[in-house]
Amino acid sequence: MKVLAAMSGGVDSAVAAARAVEAGHDVVGVHLALSRMPGTLRTGSRGCCTIEDSSDAQRAANIIGIPYYVWDFSERFKLDVVDDFIAEYAAGRTPNPCMRCNERIKFAALLEKALDLGFDAVATGHYATIVTDDLGNRELHRASAWAKDQSYVLGVLTAEQLAHSMFPLGATPSKALVRAEAAERGFSVANKPDSHDICFIPDGDTRGWLAEKVGTATGDIVERDGTVIGSHEGAHAYTVGQRRGLNLGVMAEDGRRRFVLEVKPATNTVVVGPKEALAIAEIAGSRFTWAGRAPEHPEAAFDCEVQIRAHADPVPAVAQVVTVGEERLDGGSRELVIRPNEPLIGVSPGQTAVVYIGTRVLGQTTIDRTTSAVPITVDSAAG
Repeated sequence: MKVLAAMSGGVDSAVAAARAVEAGHDVVGVHLALSRMPGTLRTGSRGCCTIEDSSDAQRAANIIGIPYYVWDFSERFKLDVVDDFIAEYAAGRTPNPCMRCNERIKFAALLEKALDLGFDAVATGHYATIVTDDLGNRELHRASAWAKDQSYVLGVLTAEQLAHSMFPLGATPSKALVRAEAAERGFSVANKPDSHDICFIPDGDTRGWLAEKVGTATGDIVERDGTVIGSHEGAHAYTVGQRRGLNLGVMAEDGRRRFVLEVKPATNTVVVGPKEALAIAEIAGSRFTWAGRAPEHPEAAFDCEVQIRAHADPVPAVAQVVTVGEERLDGGSRELVIRPNEPLIGVSPGQTAVVYIGTRVLGQTTIDRTTSAVPITVDSAAG
């Protein structure tokens, strides 16, 4: 096969490209220039897709002996990932930019261009596996090393995208083995730190970065009954489940810590309350997709597991697709509704819920709404 290897400049993508070559594929390496500031340099494990990363990818490609190119996707990245991130926070939601990047850049824009140029597949250094069932359908599964498994951030992939994806590292038992292999191959990135945090906010100051983009505006921090107990300089700086940085001027009557329960951008208000109020009994989203073959009857409730963060533990749940607003002329819209067997803690609209059956990624949805496991009554709100 003719394979385009996405080379980020890290150890995983370098080894993945080398393995694709050894598997007999005709491989070309490509680095995606996503930063609109080409002079930006990486700082340790913060930031990615910089000049330093491009140079590291170039050196690895030279050692492997494959052609190497840099493709400028910075404008598409700004529109589809960065601007989306800003808009979601401004709307009081908590987005996952890695999901959007995989969905709209690496496995949409990049894959589309690769197919147009005659490539059969795109290979990346993600830790996940693709399994073909008895009918020839490709399924996305967890990697063999659960500690490094990245199937969650790939949950946005569709059947068509899986048909043209390769993950050469999926069966590798540990990251240490990948680093050892990189060292044996002579890659300078063998001991390069993994990138973390948000790549386009390399200093890690998300609140400060958002303040520059959205601006600041003083608003109230309130209890669930509306009592004002503090102030803030912008609701976009807060997310559901947050405890630190509230700077409340009034102690709770029971002396317990408060957590962010809801962000209301329309009124620039942040609602706080006790930890138990973070418990969520149901989540739902209309922007859902299936990673491979869809369930035969998704309208019938089915057992599954749901994962709401990249490194969260999966939770047993029941899911089904339901139609809402059926009285409308357009027939209403469809939602993927997920009810965990035990309440989820600190879930915010904007997050991604990935549904698993065993090790298989069945699909995902961006969470539009949540239902509390602890309904608030007038008495409890007042007391």
